[in-house]
Amino acid sequence: MSGPALVVSGLNASYGRAQALFDVSLEVGAGDAVALIGRNGAGKSTTMRAILGFVKQRSGKVLFDGDDISAEPTYRIVKRGLGYVPEDRRIFADLTTVENLEVGRQAPRQGAPVWTPEKLFSLFPNLGELRHRAGARMSGGEQQMLAIARTLMGNPALLLLDEPSEGLAPRIVEQMIAALQQMKQEGLGLLVSEQNLNFARLVADRVYVIEKGAIRFSGSMVEFDAHPEVRDAYLAL
Repeated sequence: MSGPALVVSGLNASYGRAQALFDVSLEVGAGDAVALIGRNGAGKSTTMRAILGFVKQRSGKVLFDGDDISAEPTYRIVKRGLGYVPEDRRIFADLTTVENLEVGRQAPRQGAPVWTPEKLFSLFPNLGELRHRAGARMSGGEQQMLAIARTLMGNPALLLLDEPSEGLAPRIVEQMIAALQQMKQEGLGLLVSEQNLNFARLVADRVYVIEKGAIRFSGSMVEFDAHPEVRDAYLAL
């Protein structure tokens, strides 16, 4: 792993009186690909939302590129180069592919891959054929690709992806895996939340297992596969 770009220490988060995260700690290095896996409701989405400042009732420390961003508002965190693709995609349905990409455009940043529309159309060939189609007229898989591509137009140094394979056809899942592998080769740091263990294996080198808002295991994918009892305890249905 390269020097850690994202370091989360003792992160707690609550919704009203209900505590959702309990001392979550994790690291994602620059150019590293890390999976956060767990059952539905385990705390994956809340972890990402708390890192980005969407959850207001939180404590703990979040460092990005060595700077403490724990108390910063979400818009400033994103401006620093921390990209986010939520599970529900949130594309602009009335805008075309090209227009959605333009909305996400930010200036290149030092140490991060630079993305252009043409480069993204190479990464997601489906989008290249849909340049002038409105988001509302796309399939769920195409919308997911567009949501990721729009975020990449911000030239992030690290990307948080929440359940990128959720609800996608197997053919689209294969394309998504290939795209994430290419992003990793470009040097983009990835934190991917997933329930699909096979997807996570093909994308990530390291894994954190979360259950009931707490990290239950951390290590390499090789170490994880050497502990089937962890999989059975926290991932089996």
